[in-house]
Amino acid sequence: MSDQKPDGVQPDFPRGTPVGGVPALVVSGFLGAGKTTLVKHLIRDAQEQGLRLAVISNEFGALGIDQALLKEAGGAGYVELEGGCVCCQLSNELRDTLQALWSKIRPDRVVVETSGVALPFETLMTFWREPITDWVGESLAVVVVNAEQVAQRRDLDGTFEQQVSSADLLIFNKVDLVPEASLRELEEVLHEMAPDAPILHSVHGEVDGRVLFPSLSSKSISANEVRRRSELMLHTHEAFESQELSLPDDLTPDQLLNRLQAHQALRMKGIVHTSEGLKLVQGVGSRIELTTPPSGIPEDLIGRIIIICRK
Repeated sequence: MSDQKPDGVQPDFPRGTPVGGVPALVVSGFLGAGKTTLVKHLIRDAQEQGLRLAVISNEFGALGIDQALLKEAGGAGYVELEGGCVCCQLSNELRDTLQALWSKIRPDRVVVETSGVALPFETLMTFWREPITDWVGESLAVVVVNAEQVAQRRDLDGTFEQQVSSADLLIFNKVDLVPEASLRELEEVLHEMAPDAPILHSVHGEVDGRVLFPSLSSKSISANEVRRRSELMLHTHEAFESQELSLPDDLTPDQLLNRLQAHQALRMKGIVHTSEGLKLVQGVGSRIELTTPPSGIPEDLIGRIIIICRK
């Protein structure tokens, strides 16, 4: 997980950028794991929220997009989708593609879908290079795993192990295709490779978008989205809830970290006062980072920490 410059201070992001910068996901996983299906759901989730998602992928056909519709963005081909979302063709120079999209489109979120044999860490490094680091905030490596593959113990070494071990978050997809009684045993296989990465269950690549893109926004969700999330809980046997924490503003950073870790949240995000000044809180699983936020934070966002936990 990366969301800061080497000195631990958040850059002053360009006007109009989400607080903490534009969140980015690198989605990796073997062929057939369900990466593209997950990306389709992320597009729909963004459309329902009125957010502009930029997807960078070579899987245009699988996404149902005609490459003949490609437009040009600084040498990178892209397609505008309904609701302002964008799909862009993955080029050899990912940094140039990202910067061209930022200049022309100003996305609210970014998703890069890698090939089946790519290691997510190598792609994540692009987000740490200038000028991308000037506008991208938190970036996560999300690895989609086919539960059937793990159950059959197929190809679990080499590239598979390297992908899983570099994940910030694991999506255990197709859990409906393996006996529920064996899920815990199968999860242990993944925990041995990536002990710190939370594991989310999914069916048909559906994951609650709040877990992948936590937000400080108090914007209400639509009735359709409430219904969809209820259906998602039934399919995956997992339910999530968002909570807002209220903490004293005189805690030291270490005290704050101890309190936050006690909640064992999947994700968290917030901006709070501490004994050492204002801190931006961002976390995935047991990894929680405190950094100095950019200037100009709206007052109504200060003092709020949103955590997302399993019910």
